[in-house]
This record gives sequence, structure tokens and C-alpha cells, in this order.
Amino acid sequence: MPPRPILLDCDPGHDDAVAMLLAWGSPAIDLVGVTTVAGNQTLEKVTANALALARVAGIAGVPFAKGADCPLVGPQLIPAEIHGESGLDGPRLPGPGADLDPRHAVDLIADTVRGHASGEVTLVATGALTNLALFARTHPDLVGRVAGVTLMGGAHHGGNMTPAAEFNILADPEAAAIVFDASWPVTMVGLDVTHKVLATPERMEQIARVGTDVAGFVAELVDFFGQAYKAERRYPGPPMHDPLAVAAVADPSVLATVAAPVRVETRGEYTRGMTVVDLRRTWDVAGGEPSILGVADDYENMSMHRVGVDVDVDGFWHMLIDALTRIGNTHFR
Repeated sequence: MPPRPILLDCDPGHDDAVAMLLAWGSPAIDLVGVTTVAGNQTLEKVTANALALARVAGIAGVPFAKGADCPLVGPQLIPAEIHGESGLDGPRLPGPGADLDPRHAVDLIADTVRGHASGEVTLVATGALTNLALFARTHPDLVGRVAGVTLMGGAHHGGNMTPAAEFNILADPEAAAIVFDASWPVTMVGLDVTHKVLATPERMEQIARVGTDVAGFVAELVDFFGQAYKAERRYPGPPMHDPLAVAAVADPSVLATVAAPVRVETRGEYTRGMTVVDLRRTWDVAGGEPSILGVADDYENMSMHRVGVDVDVDGFWHMLIDALTRIGNTHFR
């Protein structure tokens, strides 16, 4: 199959950085644009990080544009304890490897979708969903041209920033609600699956054997990210949250999903930012019927999305290592 065109909307972020490298190095992906959004750090910082990553990976011919600098409602939530003051603490970053496109991220998304055949471009979101929500509201005529949205965010069981909410959704719940309620198909790559792809020492040995300067950069990223995660969350290695969203587009077989309605809680005192996944109503795709019948629910007005429930862990790591190998040495320093 020809490579799938994706536009990556991100907030680098250590795992966003690895996601970008995977998107650039995977032969199954055609990276047609990168947009940034305030999330792991301020918009200015994550945009500078994205442009530096273009230099690291040797990304060329791909437009980079910055977008929303705050959530739709309320102040920005910054997890500096995880990603540091720069948003990408740890390795020494090079200068920018790409010029910043003068367009706003929402305009770049619109132009990219409009410039491809209908159903061709997938939007991959690995940060707050503000840009995608603004696109859906300002360009409703283009929503139907999007192949789908694959996002890292949410969970069907618990959160990481609160007992109920995952960071990317909590960062802008109102935007997330708009994205899940739009007519495009959404694949949710949540904590339930990303916590299964941990960058343990054994996995990092595999990365080290690639032997390139880019693979060494990933090792530096993971070292800082892992120490922060161990201190804050007591994990044996940091989860590769965002790369899994890219991997799920590159090879859908890496992610097992079920179809289910998803709602985003925007008003709960203790549950704001929760992705409410109704697994009682998972859809039997083959049979075309809900898994339980006779429930008083309005299925006609409920969007059924794909929700990640399991992952081919070895397949994911093979894909990432292959992408890094293909990128090779870029001599970015």
C-alpha cells in the first residue's frame, strides 16, 4: 500500500519527539505537515522544540506551523515535572531545521486536507486537542474530507493527572468534547494501551544497537523522561504514549480496538477531563448490532469511535527501531 498521509498535531514533549521521528522514518507514513499546540509547555517552547526536531531527524519538505497558545477555556496546565522547563529537557537541542510556516496551524490543517483527495489525510494528535477543535468548528465543510483522527489521549479505565483524567484531555476538555462529537471517525490511543509500551532498559538496549546519532538522541530523551516518570509515577520505564498513535496509523494491526461511544466530561468536580467510554455498548462490527440490546439509549445520535484495548508490543518496538534505522545518521550536531 502507498504511505498514508498524516498531519501531526503535537506539543513536544519527549514522547511527541519520538512520535515525530517514527512518522518521518516509517515507510508506511507520508508526513505532510506538523502543527504545534500549547500543552507540555508553552506554545513558543514546544514550537521551538518541533523545529529543532526537524534538524535532528533531517525532516525536509514538510511545513511546520504553530497554533493555539491556550485552551478554549481556562488557563494552560503545564506538566513541567515530567517534561522540564523547556518541554524537552535532557539532550542538548540543535538549532531549527525548518522555517516556521506563516499560516496558523488551523489554516495549515485546512489547506492540507483541501489539497488532498477526500478521505486521504489522517490527523494524528498527540497533545491538547485545541487546534483540531478549532478546525472542526471553523471548517465544518472539511471535516468529512478527513480520513480520521487518531489521538493519544484519554483512557477507558482511570487517568494519570487525576484519578479520572489523562493529561491531553484534561489540558482542554472542551476541545476534546468537540473532537469526539464531530462526524469524523476517532481512534483513541489511551493509557490502557500506552502503558504497555514502556521504554525499559531492555528496549533501550535495542535502540542503542541502531548505533546512529538519532538513536543516541532518543536514548538521551528517554533517560530524562524515564527519571522523571520514575520519580513521579514509579514506572520502570517511561511509556511511549505518542509514538503508539503514529504506529496505529502506520500499521493498524499493532493496536486492537473496540468500537464504542465516547463522551468527555467537562463539568464534573472530580471527573473533569474524563473520557467516558461506554464498553457496555461496544459495537459488533461484523453483526452490525450493539453488544447488548434493549437499552434505552439513542444510538442514532451517538458517535461510535475506535478505542484501543490491547497492543502488539513487539510489533511496536520493531516499527520504531526500523524507522530509526531508516533515518540513519543526520549529523545534526
